[in-house]
Amino acid sequence: MSFIHVQHLCKRFYVRKKRKNGSLLREKETVDALKDVSFEIEKGELIGYIGPNGAGKSTTVKILSGILTPDAGEVEVGGKVPWKNRKTHVQHIGVVFGQRMQLWWDVPVLDSYSLLKDIYRIPEAAYRQRLNELTEALNLGDLLRTPLRQMSLGQRMRAELCGSLLHQPEILFLDEPTIGLDAVSKLALRSFLKWENREHQTTILLTTHDMEDIAALCSRVMVLGRGQKLYDGSLQNLLHHYDRRRTVEIRYAGPDCMPDLPETVSMQKEGDGFRLTYEPEKLPTAELLSCLQQGGPIRELTVQPQNIDHLIADMYQEMGL
Repeated sequence: MSFIHVQHLCKRFYVRKKRKNGSLLREKETVDALKDVSFEIEKGELIGYIGPNGAGKSTTVKILSGILTPDAGEVEVGGKVPWKNRKTHVQHIGVVFGQRMQLWWDVPVLDSYSLLKDIYRIPEAAYRQRLNELTEALNLGDLLRTPLRQMSLGQRMRAELCGSLLHQPEILFLDEPTIGLDAVSKLALRSFLKWENREHQTTILLTTHDMEDIAALCSRVMVLGRGQKLYDGSLQNLLHHYDRRRTVEIRYAGPDCMPDLPETVSMQKEGDGFRLTYEPEKLPTAELLSCLQQGGPIRELTVQPQNIDHLIADMYQEMGL
C-alpha cells in the first residue's frame, strides 16, 4: 500500500445562515468540503495540492494530520488512521500552517525547541545533531536566542519549519507556508524544502496559491475544486492544456514600420514599439514572425509565454470554480 492512502474521502460542515427578519431561529446550511476524494502518495514524493479558496485543501490537511474526523472514506498515513491513532501518528508528522504559529511568542525560539524536544521525547544526542543540521540549513544561527515576536515574517517561518522538523517526521504538511514572504525568503524556503526532501526522503504535501512555489518544487500536482479532485498528474501537462496565449513585444528599426496582422492577433502601441497577444493554435508562431518581418526591419523582438498565475486562473474559470 502507498505511504498515504485516501479513498472516497468525504467531509461536510454545517453553517448557520444569517437570521431572517422576524425569525427566532437560524437555518442551517450543509457545505460539502470534500466529496469522494481519492489519491495515493508514495514515500518521498513532493506533491503540490492546489485549488481556489474553499476548495477543501486545508480540510484535507487537517484530516491527514488527525485534527479532523471525516464523515466517510478511508485514510491511512504510514499504515495508521490519523484520527484513531493520533498520539502515535503525530510523532511521525510535521505541520506548518502559514497563518498560525506553534512556537511560543514571547520566549527565545531555542526554549521552544527545548520544549518540543521533551514533547516528542527526542534523545539529547539526536536533538543536538538535528538542531545543528536545521540551524545551518535554515540559517538560524543568530536567531536562536531571539523571541519569536521580534522576528520578521520570513524569519518566523524559518523558525517554524525548524520546529516542525526537529523530530525528523516522515511527512511534512505545508499549508500556504510562503504567504506574505518576500522574494528572498521564498527562494530560501524553496531551496530548503528541496534539500529536506532530497536528504531525508521526507514526504511533503504543499498547499499554496503561489504557483511559482509549485513550479519550482513539485513535479506532480493535484487540483481540488468544490471539494472534488479534478486533476492528478504533472504540472507541465496541466499547464500545456491551458497555455493558449503568447505575448510578443516588438520594436522596429524605423518609425514608420507597421506589421499587417490577422484579426486573431491583438495589438497595442507601447512607446516606440508594439505589444501583441496571440493564440498559437489559431496562428502558429512561425506565421506570426513572418508577418512581423514584412512590417520592416526588426530591432528587438521578445516572445513571452503566458504568466503561470494567468494559466491557473484560466483553468479555474473553465472548470467553473
